[in-house]
Amino acid sequence: MTTTRSDIKTPVPASGEVTQVVEHCFRHESGKIISTLTRIFGIEHINRAEDVVQETLAKALQTWPYYGIPQNPAAWITQVAKNLALDLIRREKIFHNKEIEIARLIDQDSTDATAENAFNDEKEITDDRLRMMFVCCHPVLPQEAHVALALKTLCGFSPGEIARAFLTSEAAIAKRLTRAKQKIRDARVPFEIPAGEELAQRLDGVLQTLYLLFNEGYKASTGDQLIREALCYEAIRLGGLLAKHPAGNRPRTHALLALMLLNGARLPARQDPEGNILRLQEQARSSWDQAMIARGLFHLMQSMAGDEISEYHLQAGIAACHCGAKDYESTDWPQILSLYDRLVELNDSPVILLNRAIALANVHGPSAGIEAVQAIKNRQELNCYYLLYAVLGEFEADLNNKEAARNYFRKSLELATIKSEQIFMANKLKQLDGGASNETKLRQGRKGAAR
Repeated sequence: MTTTRSDIKTPVPASGEVTQVVEHCFRHESGKIISTLTRIFGIEHINRAEDVVQETLAKALQTWPYYGIPQNPAAWITQVAKNLALDLIRREKIFHNKEIEIARLIDQDSTDATAENAFNDEKEITDDRLRMMFVCCHPVLPQEAHVALALKTLCGFSPGEIARAFLTSEAAIAKRLTRAKQKIRDARVPFEIPAGEELAQRLDGVLQTLYLLFNEGYKASTGDQLIREALCYEAIRLGGLLAKHPAGNRPRTHALLALMLLNGARLPARQDPEGNILRLQEQARSSWDQAMIARGLFHLMQSMAGDEISEYHLQAGIAACHCGAKDYESTDWPQILSLYDRLVELNDSPVILLNRAIALANVHGPSAGIEAVQAIKNRQELNCYYLLYAVLGEFEADLNNKEAARNYFRKSLELATIKSEQIFMANKLKQLDGGASNETKLRQGRKGAAR
């Protein structure tokens, strides 16, 4: 028997190490395998593709603790998945009419350079994943299903992990996924990368899904964790695949990827060792990932091809201004304000207008910032947004209006939903009040939120 590199085992590892390696591999390999098997089986059999991946995961968890982690875990996973897929088609009646064709696609000899090898042609694998991305973001599906389905099929997240990321129940996510797959089957959504006008329409949906996925990781909506880095890195990884492909190689794709990279580069500095928020002026810029910043600037340059200017372009430009400043004091706030002015022309949402008010205050002072907040159209949409009151509190504190600042900070503390945000606002109150401890303020804030 010939031994391949993937058969060579390392010494038997601890069970915790096995679990860690398996989880890492499946984050990167499951999307490839599910996408490829979905192309081979047909989109209507996506559940069976996922079953093969789950069974492969179980085999790895069962055998690796006893025989050691393969030197090439990805190759091991791919080979086991191929074998399990072949077993599946030979026992499932639904595949009998095309068993020979499917088996030939799966069981190609990987050493045959001329063969159309389903599991070894990297270009085909990439295309499969992009096809799956467009399926996940098909307009027949509701927006809330897009991110969940992408996390499940492309990123290897379990329903439980998705539920924890979006603070809902595992049962609710399972139902959402089941309904989405049923809609895909009923609508006979093609497993393809669209072309022409349809590509332009669907690409916007894909980009919006990646944007939402990244933002939920960068600033979680609720829960104990402010940052979920895994979501950010999955969005960046999928965005990179999209930007490399002719179907996704568009200025706005590069702009979104630039935005995610430039903001993602600051992730290591956004919290202190206890997980508390660090504002931009408090962050150690030496901790920013310079390689990610360089990649982000590269894609920002790529996004400048043609005449298209999207929201992603302008937001990436703002992120680039922050990354380019050697310290907070040297931030080019006039340029940032100019970019916000242009962004408001495309999207005058209350949140964007609030961010513009912060830039305005850094250029023209806190009084100008307060006036800008008061002038926000549809400001009532921000009434339950803790940052509205945090921003107004900062402006009033800068004007030495302590009582007004105190009231705003208290309101912000009542509305904050993440522990690190609550502690941050409690500290702001402590700075104004003196005496009361962080924990006392935190408890008071939680009681206020309960009311």
